[in-house]
Amino acid sequence: MKQILTTAVGITALTILSSLGVAANSSTQSPSFSEQVAPIVFNRCTVCHRPGEAAPFTLMNYADVKKRGKLIAKVVQKRFMPPWPVKSTDYTFANDRSLSDEEIGTITDWVKNGMPEGDSKKTPSLPAFVEGWQLGTPDLVVRMTEAYTLHAEGPDIYRNFVIPLNLGEDKWVRAIEFRPGARSIVHHSLFYYDTTGEAREQDAKDPVPGFRRMGQGLQRNSVGGWAVGGLPQFLPDGLAYKLPKGSDLILSTHFHPLGKKEKEISTVGIYFADGPPKRGFTAIQLPPVFGALAGVVIPAGEADYRKQESFVLPVDIKVFGVSAHAHYLGKSMKMTATLPGGETRQLVSIPNWDFSWQEEYRYSSELFLPKGTRLDGEVVWDNSTDNISNPNNPPKPVRWGRESTDEMGCVTLMVMAANPSELTKLNSVIRDQVRKAASTSIANRFAGGEGEQRGTLLKRIIEKFDTDGDGKLNDAERAEARKFYRGNRF
Repeated sequence: MKQILTTAVGITALTILSSLGVAANSSTQSPSFSEQVAPIVFNRCTVCHRPGEAAPFTLMNYADVKKRGKLIAKVVQKRFMPPWPVKSTDYTFANDRSLSDEEIGTITDWVKNGMPEGDSKKTPSLPAFVEGWQLGTPDLVVRMTEAYTLHAEGPDIYRNFVIPLNLGEDKWVRAIEFRPGARSIVHHSLFYYDTTGEAREQDAKDPVPGFRRMGQGLQRNSVGGWAVGGLPQFLPDGLAYKLPKGSDLILSTHFHPLGKKEKEISTVGIYFADGPPKRGFTAIQLPPVFGALAGVVIPAGEADYRKQESFVLPVDIKVFGVSAHAHYLGKSMKMTATLPGGETRQLVSIPNWDFSWQEEYRYSSELFLPKGTRLDGEVVWDNSTDNISNPNNPPKPVRWGRESTDEMGCVTLMVMAANPSELTKLNSVIRDQVRKAASTSIANRFAGGEGEQRGTLLKRIIEKFDTDGDGKLNDAERAEARKFYRGNRF
């Protein structure tokens, strides 16, 4: 009788477990590569971890993934990989690469349980990745006309390269895909066009490929840019950059020497729209000019150095993208929108800045922000020994500058005026705010503010505007300097 009761209880327990969808031996089961782990890795990691792409090793099969299983578990737990540093408590982003808690748990459990392969026949095929041009075949492919040689060591280099486009008519650009030849040494490249021939003249005067500084006569007309970690993407429907007939493309490139002499020939793919855009767009950057006017002087050892800037919308806007920029000392960035009624929304937060990943993030849908909304941007830097990316050991004071070991910092919104006729008004107010910031910055520097002495500023002004090289400014050169610092060049 006792044996019958025991058997009955066991059957009942199994029945209950079965009804709950729990296998009787679930405590001994673990995820397998073939069924649980491979779909995660192949769809989220292999796009970069394959031959010819940016990642330093491949993750294309069981052997690849098992070899680095412990490392993979570690970096996904810390959300260091896949790279997706942005967050928002109020909005979602398109093409979010981050893993869910469940996916991270699956990889963690798989590694803890010995990384079993499972039934290899159940391993899914690799996705059909796009080879070569990520946005498809470009309408126009151009490249640098000659290689630029970067030295093995020394300071960062900023160099401008001119590429004739030979356009017989005005064109409208939906996207530019930038492919550096020596990927490891190129930090970013900003794209401009020139219709005056001035860029070609400056290039011809310099015996080295490209030229160093854009002279005062060269009008810089932006058509986008690329930074390390960035992925090419089309502008939203109805938006495009203008590329006039006869334009030359300028690649304004930032190089970072890495201990080995390298030669760079960048290639660019341009994708044209069928016609003029239906809408215009602009950028709101806080602090403006990549923080150049914010008086950034970060003391040695300071772990929480902050700069903030606000901007009140003069018109209703629609937001479609956001990006951020800083160098090695960057710690965090954020931007919020406080609506006229007092409600605050988080547009973006990057709580753990990584110099290696800088791209424009697109929202899942356009965000509407009404006139009177206050935008608040904040950049935080860490110049302490706790920052493992700090290039200085021991830390030393760091100010704003163009070198990677200097600092910059900003958050940038890509926006449209909700009423297209008000875009001019929006741009005018943006320029006014930048001019005011420039005036304040200059006044502080002449007064010795933010640790910069008057003599240092004068030296920089002379260096920039002394076109005849006599070590001082004549009347014409002083006029150009005044024009520049009144904000006309920002």
